[in-house]
Amino acid sequence: MKNFMDENFLLTTRTARKLYYEYAAGMPIVDYHCHISPREICEDRRFDNIACLWLGADHYKWRLMRANGTEEKYITGDAPGHEKFRKWAETLEMAIGNPLYHWSHLELQRYFGYRGFLNADTADEVWELCNERLWQLTPREIIRRSHVAVIGTTDDPADTLEWHQKIKEDDSFDVQVLPTWRPERAMDTERPDYLDYLEELGQISGREIRSFSDLMEALKKRMDYFAENGCCISDHSMEYVMYAAAAQEEIEKIFSRRLSGEPLTFSDQKKFQTAFMLNMGREYARRNWAMQMHFAVRRNNNSRIYRRLGADVGADCVGNGAPVSELVDFLNDLDMTGELPRTILYSLNPADNAVIGTVIGCFQDASAAGKIQQGSAWWFNDSRQGMTEQMTSLANLGLLGNFIGMLTDSWSFLSYARHEYFRRILCELLGGWVENGEYPADMKALERIVKGISYQNAVDYFGFHVKG
Repeated sequence: MKNFMDENFLLTTRTARKLYYEYAAGMPIVDYHCHISPREICEDRRFDNIACLWLGADHYKWRLMRANGTEEKYITGDAPGHEKFRKWAETLEMAIGNPLYHWSHLELQRYFGYRGFLNADTADEVWELCNERLWQLTPREIIRRSHVAVIGTTDDPADTLEWHQKIKEDDSFDVQVLPTWRPERAMDTERPDYLDYLEELGQISGREIRSFSDLMEALKKRMDYFAENGCCISDHSMEYVMYAAAAQEEIEKIFSRRLSGEPLTFSDQKKFQTAFMLNMGREYARRNWAMQMHFAVRRNNNSRIYRRLGADVGADCVGNGAPVSELVDFLNDLDMTGELPRTILYSLNPADNAVIGTVIGCFQDASAAGKIQQGSAWWFNDSRQGMTEQMTSLANLGLLGNFIGMLTDSWSFLSYARHEYFRRILCELLGGWVENGEYPADMKALERIVKGISYQNAVDYFGFHVKG
C-alpha cells in the first residue's frame, strides 16, 4: 500500500516520475486566468486565520459543505472562523474521490508543512499549526513560493486598474499581474442595473452611450486603456456561443429599445449578443489579443440562495445547450474576413470535448501554433478524471504538444498547488503512453512537450515577456 500523497503521488511509472521531477516540477507558473484580487496583492493582505484564507470566497468548498448538511452560518455566515474550519474538516473527510480532497492536502503540505490528513479529529491540531505559520503567508509570499511568473486577473471595462498600476510601480515585487478584459456587464442586457452600468461606462470612457455604435466606441477607448496597462487577453462567460447575425440598423433599433427601458425578446438578445461578440472578436484580432470563451454553464439555479447571497456562491451547474452549429458559424464569420483572433474554447460540459477538439481543427492557420485552443479542463472538470479526459481527447484529435496548459480560475491564493496537481496528471498520462510503447522514450521531445504544456506554450501563445 502506498503512503498517502507521498512524493510520488499520482506518478505510478518510472517514466512519469522522470518527466515530472526532471521537466515539470521546476517550471514557473503562468496563471493566465484567475479571480484573485489585485488589491489584495498590492496591499499584501494579512489573513486573520486559515478559515479566512481557505473559506472566505471559495464556492467549491461551500458546495461540499452544503452537501454535508452544514448550516449556512458556518459557510457564508458569521460563525467564528474556528467553527467554520471544523465544519470544513468534517466535510472533507467525506470527500473521498473529490479533487478538493487532493487540493486541500497539497496546500497543507506545500504551504504549511503538514503531511497528515485533515478530518474532525485533527481539525484543532491543523487549525493551530496553520494559524501559527499564517503570519508568513501573505499573498506576495505565497506567489513567490509558488514560483509564479505571470498572473492574469479578471477585470471589468469600467475598472480603474489602479491596483495593477501600483503593483507595477513597486520594485520590490517582480511578478507580472496583468488585467484581463471581461466585458460581461456591457453585453448582459438582462441585468437590472444595465442602464446604470452604461452610464458608469460612459463616464469613465468620456463618451455618452446613446447607441450601439457609442457602446462599441466607449469599449474601444477602455481597451486602449487596458492595453496601456498590459492587457492582452479577453474573457467571456456565457451559456453558449450564440450566432444570430443581423444588420447594423436592426442592432441599433434593438439597443435603442433597451435604452428606453423596454424588455428585449430572446431573439433580440441573441442578435445583440452576436453583434457584440463579433465586434469584440474583430477588435481583439486587430490588437493581437487572445479571446477566451467559457460556455455550457447554467448559473444561479437556486433562487433562494441567489436572493440571499448573490452570484458565484456555489449554485451553478453544467449546461447542455451549446449548439455546435452556432459556435462554428461565429468562428467562421470572423475567419472569413481574416479577423479571427487566437481563441481558447472552454466547455463546462465534458461531453463537448470531442466537439471542441474537432472544431478547433477547422480554424487553425500559420499565424500561431495552436491558434485555436481547447482550454484546460474547467471548473467541475478540474479533476484527475476531467483533466485526463480533456488531454486524451485533445491528443486524439489534435496536437497535445501545443496545449497551453493549466490555469487556476480561482479566488484563492493557495490554489497554485493545482498547477502541481495538473503537472503530475500530465506526466502520468504521458509516462503511461511511453511505458505502453505508444510513444518512444524520446526524452528530448518529451522534455519539450512537458515544459511547453507546463509553462512555455502559454508564454509564447500570449506573448508574455518574462524574465529568464
